[in-house]
Amino acid sequence: MLRVPSHRWDHRPVDAGSAPADFVLVGSFLTVLFLAIVQLTLVLHVRNTLVDAASSGARYGALADRGLSDATGRTAEIVQAALGPAFASEVEAVRTTSAEGTPLVEVRVRAPLPLVGFVGPRGVLGVSGHAPLS
Repeated sequence: MLRVPSHRWDHRPVDAGSAPADFVLVGSFLTVLFLAIVQLTLVLHVRNTLVDAASSGARYGALADRGLSDATGRTAEIVQAALGPAFASEVEAVRTTSAEGTPLVEVRVRAPLPLVGFVGPRGVLGVSGHAPLS
């Protein structure tokens, strides 16, 4: 019969030393998860700001005494004030028609997709805004 000693000489539990390793693993996972959520929030903020600016520029350009250049200027001004000049470099406005035949002003914005902070590949994020011509 095998006898197990009734005492241990080092008086440590078997899993001694695993708390620091667990702390590092869980802490790094939570940090990466938090940063990913913050970055996703930033991407959604940039996209929503661009959509709002494009829609506002299209409404401005659709007014009776305004034109396509006014729409692009207004959109670029809003985007530059909210996000910076790098996001306002590719703005265009065109006249289109809806499926029902209504004439529209469409403003298109292409901007960098922020992957790390506000830095990312240029021209990847594209949004547009529409407004009926008055």
